[in-house]
Amino acid sequence: MTPLSSRRRWLIIGLLCLGMIIAYFDRVNLSVALAEKDPERSLRAQFGLTDRDRGALNSAFFWSYAALQIPAGWLVDRFGVKYPYALGFVVWSLVSAGSALAVSLRQLFLLRVLLGVGESVVTPAGMRWIRFHCAEHQRGLAVGLYMAAAKIGPALGTPLAGWLIVQFGWRKMFLILGLGGLIWLIPWMKLVRDDDRQIEAAQSRQTVGGRVPFGKVLASPVIWGTVIGTFCYQYFVYFSMTWLPAYFVDRRHLSLADSSIYTGFSFLGMAVVATLAGWVADRLIERGGDPVRVRKAFTIAGFLVASTELIGALSDSNSVALFFAIFSLSGLGLTTANYWALTQTLIPGAAVGRIVGVQNCAANLPGIVAPLLTGWLVQSTGSYEAPMKAIWIFLLTGVAAYVFLVRARYAPQAAPVATKA
Repeated sequence: MTPLSSRRRWLIIGLLCLGMIIAYFDRVNLSVALAEKDPERSLRAQFGLTDRDRGALNSAFFWSYAALQIPAGWLVDRFGVKYPYALGFVVWSLVSAGSALAVSLRQLFLLRVLLGVGESVVTPAGMRWIRFHCAEHQRGLAVGLYMAAAKIGPALGTPLAGWLIVQFGWRKMFLILGLGGLIWLIPWMKLVRDDDRQIEAAQSRQTVGGRVPFGKVLASPVIWGTVIGTFCYQYFVYFSMTWLPAYFVDRRHLSLADSSIYTGFSFLGMAVVATLAGWVADRLIERGGDPVRVRKAFTIAGFLVASTELIGALSDSNSVALFFAIFSLSGLGLTTANYWALTQTLIPGAAVGRIVGVQNCAANLPGIVAPLLTGWLVQSTGSYEAPMKAIWIFLLTGVAAYVFLVRARYAPQAAPVATKA
């Protein structure tokens, strides 16, 4: 089997990043459509949607997406990355485009659930490809770029969807974004080999003791610590995606335009730091640093920097609050690439797709919990102080999970290989 050239490897990583960006275009397009207020042509007006309906539609994607992470991981472990990813891409693109044909709330809700089904393969497939085509000292940057794409997607997709709605209306917006993304399949089918299962088998034969059983992995403190830490990390991210603009407007009295700008800067900062942190960690490992210690240090540092959000939240100064809003979320980028890569470092012989599925399921449950808990706390207390303290508690819980549970000595070991008498 001819190894991938460096140029081709990074071209495919770029293609994976573009696929992630397109996936986020199709996730955020509905949110933008629901924000339009035109009494005649808006989606809200045509369907007569209440705020409760809007909330249900925005959550529909996460119910199926989170639930199917482990099955999607099994799918790419069993059949490889290339064709399952291509099939999922076709499904979610056609579903997104099909939203243009919806004539009822029920139909639109079902389409969003189906969108989650199609996109469920994105992270398990991408992470599996990186695991088997990038060396340890390359994974931090590769994962950092891949996860940064998840932040760039909403940053680009939101204004693009808004512009398309203004120009052509919400139905054509869904058609253009959904069908337009299918062009991505051409370079994917041309560049990507269906070889990850062969590489996995070859690596397994070279590993003393063989593969780690999936059940043993699930029982490991490393996975439980990773699940807890991932949930805590993503809780802050989903709070920022769903409530940070409202916090800026309600608590800091910014205009909606300024609120969007500051929110955008926060996510952009996170994307930049995630990429740089992954690259720096790779360089330290390449120079002889222990992969577990290096990636764990970056992961914990990200949680600690992110916890400074409470300083801004408790300050009466808008300048202080805005600084720490951007600083804390950007600082969380130190964690982004390294906590994903750390999982692959500690569990190198496991079923990668399913492990990523477990981790990404934990990463998306906060997409349901954070908006609901924040709304309840704001309504119950009449302020944003309690929600911000909740974020702080979650972040410190994430630190504890990585300090006490995600440790090299707790990594699951392969069962001894049976030998013939």
